[in-house]
Amino acid sequence: MPSRTLAFEGCVNFRDLGGYRTTDGRMVAWRRLFRADGLNKLTPADRAQLVDLGLTTVIDLRTLDEAEQRGSFPVEDVPVRYVGLPLTDVLPATEDLPDWKEAAYVATRYGAMVSEGGPVLTEAIHVLASGDSLPAVMHCSAGKDRTGVLSALVLAFLGVPDEAIVEDYALSAAAMERLLERLKAEYPEAADQVEKYAPAILHVVPETMEQFLASLRLEYGTYDDLAVALGVVEAMDHLRTTVLVDA
Repeated sequence: MPSRTLAFEGCVNFRDLGGYRTTDGRMVAWRRLFRADGLNKLTPADRAQLVDLGLTTVIDLRTLDEAEQRGSFPVEDVPVRYVGLPLTDVLPATEDLPDWKEAAYVATRYGAMVSEGGPVLTEAIHVLASGDSLPAVMHCSAGKDRTGVLSALVLAFLGVPDEAIVEDYALSAAAMERLLERLKAEYPEAADQVEKYAPAILHVVPETMEQFLASLRLEYGTYDDLAVALGVVEAMDHLRTTVLVDA
């Protein structure tokens, strides 16, 4: 079995979405769909690894400010189709950060990403389903919230059961510990500011994704109904043919 977590020097939460079984008995193919945290500090060894993976597409869900201030994927060294699709306009306000320790609050924020960022999610799925777009990686800064929402939708539309989607989401917990320590080391002069964001960074519990998926079913009905609402039925039909294999 290929490893789900891939080790990189410049990021801490790069994972493969392959290997998950679907309700119809198939499986998401390995090394086709990836999810990650920020990809703006990749080392030469990291870039060589991505070339070896044959990476073709990068979907960046960060805000425009994040991309401008922190830098973007090094397309000059790893030629890919880079698509910037900000899923939110701004990062959480400082006064809201303590609430990110509550699963119900975070699940509500995820729901808002779907209702308010629907066109972005639709475009992202269409990009994944377009010709020669795979292997592809979707990422944000931490790789758990915005990336978690898009990854959950893609897996749900592929037919992966909720339990596996929740399991995949929870895998970010260990990576967030590493991310927080890395931020403290990189920005020692801003330690107080980093600590303020710690609740939002570290909060990764299964209940959040469980409540988010339950809210989607409550609001939209089935995942098929949600796919219709987002306008991705044909795109997902095509994506299934390219990423699902016999188990």
